[in-house]
Amino acid sequence: MTPDPLTREELRRYSRPLLVPEWLEAGAQERLRAARVLVVGAGGLGGPVLLHLAGSGVGRLVIADGDTVDLSNLHRQTHFSTADVGRSKAEAAAERVRAVNPWVEVETAPALGEATAAALVANTDLVIDATDNFGTRYLIADTCTAQGREWVWGAASGTTGLVSVFGPALGLRDVFAAATDDHSCAEAGVLGPVAAVVGHMMALEALKVLGGVGKPLRGQLWTFDGLTAGVRTLKLRPEKKATSARL
Repeated sequence: MTPDPLTREELRRYSRPLLVPEWLEAGAQERLRAARVLVVGAGGLGGPVLLHLAGSGVGRLVIADGDTVDLSNLHRQTHFSTADVGRSKAEAAAERVRAVNPWVEVETAPALGEATAAALVANTDLVIDATDNFGTRYLIADTCTAQGREWVWGAASGTTGLVSVFGPALGLRDVFAAATDDHSCAEAGVLGPVAAVVGHMMALEALKVLGGVGKPLRGQLWTFDGLTAGVRTLKLRPEKKATSARL
């Protein structure tokens, strides 16, 4: 089906990305408008993802997060304000998304769990894993693999970050078969800008996948060291499975 042409208002709103030749030639803006994306986690990683996907013009966002905003979140989750403390993260994030771009359809969902994962992942074009615990990460991985979905994955802890694009051919369990160091930000700590860098990189990868432009990090692991500003991109091979992972 040929997508409807962009309206005059859309051409004005998205005029800057439409000046990027690769984006324009791929019809990426129209692809993005037609996309449905599930973002699991509306915190330090999910916030930048949500705001950039909304600003870029994704058609529909589903935000799954069962947590509430805590005062300790605000140093890195800058899409929330002090007035949001105690509110549902999903609802507060949805409000921000609507403020950024009222043309984006937004819905909220409770935390992704065993009983809800399959339904939440179904009928999505892309899943974003912006969570901070391995239990949920592996549940997302197993559900996406079972349904043949791709997902953008990211992790930030302390001063380091990781990003990849996984899919049925190469998933999280192929790279990190098990985890022995399952620490959330509440336990391991994280510097706010590190989470922001990783979240923004995840948003960029999502735009590349959805827009059909560039070379997403399929089969690759992007790593970031906040103390040295060092960046590396490692090639992943499924036959070299790790027995444990420390993130």
